[in-house]
Amino acid sequence: MPGIKGPSDYSLEPPRHPRLKINAKEPFNAEPTRSDLITSYVTPVEFFYKRNHGPIPVVDDIERYSVSLCVLINNSKELFMKDIWKLPKYTVTATLQCAGNRRTAMSKSRTVKGVGWDIAAIGNAVWGGAKLADVLELVGIPYLTSITQSGGKHVEFVSIDKCKEENGGPYKASIPLSQATNPEADVLLAYEMNGEPLNRDHGYPLRVVVPGVIGARSVKWLESINIIADECQGFFMQKDYKMFPPTVNWDNINWSTRRSQMDFPVQSAICSLEDVSVVKHGKITIKGYAVSGGGRGIERVDVSVDGGKTWVEANRYQKTGIPYIADDSSSDRWAWVFFEAEANIPQRAEIVVKAVDISANVQPESIDSIWNLRGILNTSWHRVQVRVGQANL
Repeated sequence: MPGIKGPSDYSLEPPRHPRLKINAKEPFNAEPTRSDLITSYVTPVEFFYKRNHGPIPVVDDIERYSVSLCVLINNSKELFMKDIWKLPKYTVTATLQCAGNRRTAMSKSRTVKGVGWDIAAIGNAVWGGAKLADVLELVGIPYLTSITQSGGKHVEFVSIDKCKEENGGPYKASIPLSQATNPEADVLLAYEMNGEPLNRDHGYPLRVVVPGVIGARSVKWLESINIIADECQGFFMQKDYKMFPPTVNWDNINWSTRRSQMDFPVQSAICSLEDVSVVKHGKITIKGYAVSGGGRGIERVDVSVDGGKTWVEANRYQKTGIPYIADDSSSDRWAWVFFEAEANIPQRAEIVVKAVDISANVQPESIDSIWNLRGILNTSWHRVQVRVGQANL
């Protein structure tokens, strides 16, 4: 592609914030600290988790950069950034979450395969760009189309990014055409993040944002969009990011028996405390985030200071001064909520959080019941240990 340099090594890595917790250097994967994650409802770009499968591509000529849009070979169009900028611009506040968020905790139950993540492989941003539904209209695919006349039922996104799992080929993923052509699904071809052009870590110059769906489907550094009959056959659609039961291991796994994961389940985590914390005597404030996939709002967040025997309901909020109502137009449908609860802590306590979404989905109590060999979708109750004492002991 004109204007693209796809580095074969890691010598061209962009600058990053020194407080990021680096989970892997090559390819670079990092998350913010818990306290940095909840400093702001809209996550600052420098504290938005970095998830990569290969070296970061370099686009050095924005005027020559283009995206190929192909409809089952019969109809193709080359889109330049000036074409995408001409389309109506939308901003969507959406939380992206890596499917491996909280994997480290799952690996303590039984070994799993994958990059270790604490609870911060998640972030909330204001994405700006064109709706994919409008882009697809440029090649004659109307809104709310489930299947094209030539049999296309899926939209495949192919990245400039090259990765070893694809034997040096590009990272790719797909979503159903019905979702892509639904303007209410808010799928974007995004060129802005928090009001600024995307930076290299987050997909400059153009990426896909699929709200409510695991981050693996929001392909960065977009090279082409293909309308295809069947789901994308790429590694990360067919041999990764699928939810298996605890009985499946690497000897008996059959990838074809499970669907590709799309929406993420209801999730919450405590961010104001580490796994083990020492606090002063008296009342403490417990803070964190809660989110659910598919545009399902958060109906309730429950906090316990006795390991889950008794519970209090936490306050939920998105924007300061505006009451959060899960399915109201004043709330951001695709975004997390922050929660806050105050409690008096006994000498030692296990603090637990669980969230319930508007469909009454609730987080499972134990990791063991949802353990899977890839360590994805750890949505078990989040637990931290606290004791009262001097912080320097």
